[in-house]
Amino acid sequence: MAIKPTIYKAKISLSNIDTNLYDSFNLTIAQHPSETHERMMTRVLAYCFNAQEFLGFTKGLSAPDEPDIWAKTLDDQIILWCDVGEPANDRLKKAVGRSKEVKVYSFNSKSDVWWSKGQSDFSKLNVSFYRFPWENIQALALLVERTMDISITITDNSALIVSDAGSCEVACEILQAV
Repeated sequence: MAIKPTIYKAKISLSNIDTNLYDSFNLTIAQHPSETHERMMTRVLAYCFNAQEFLGFTKGLSAPDEPDIWAKTLDDQIILWCDVGEPANDRLKKAVGRSKEVKVYSFNSKSDVWWSKGQSDFSKLNVSFYRFPWENIQALALLVERTMDISITITDNSALIVSDAGSCEVACEILQAV
């Protein structure tokens, strides 16, 4: 019998000053059994940086042909594909063929090595790449609770996250923008 995901609930008050978006979301986040709190919270942060109509979490690690987050139109066209982690170049080529816009958010201690090894291949793709500092993501993971009430303010590609469990700031470095 397979291990089921752990379900988290997050009420998020989002103020994105960079895009003039001020909204609140009630998110249900399924944490895959092999997923860390750091990766799960990076998905939540990527969601907030890309908040828009039709945006949602996918089956993620349980569905290898899907991104972590996507926005699909009513006629099932993918308009935004967001991967979290360090995806392979072949995966990104497929994503570019399936979606109008592709973004990657790397976050862990291996991000620098992954980026330096793949940068020349990545530069040929119509993909935007971002990196969250590992230390910031570790601090964000400390805020995880089964039910979270979070306030996130995004300005100048940096997010200030405040919850009952504490607060932290996570910078978002742009590696490649298209």
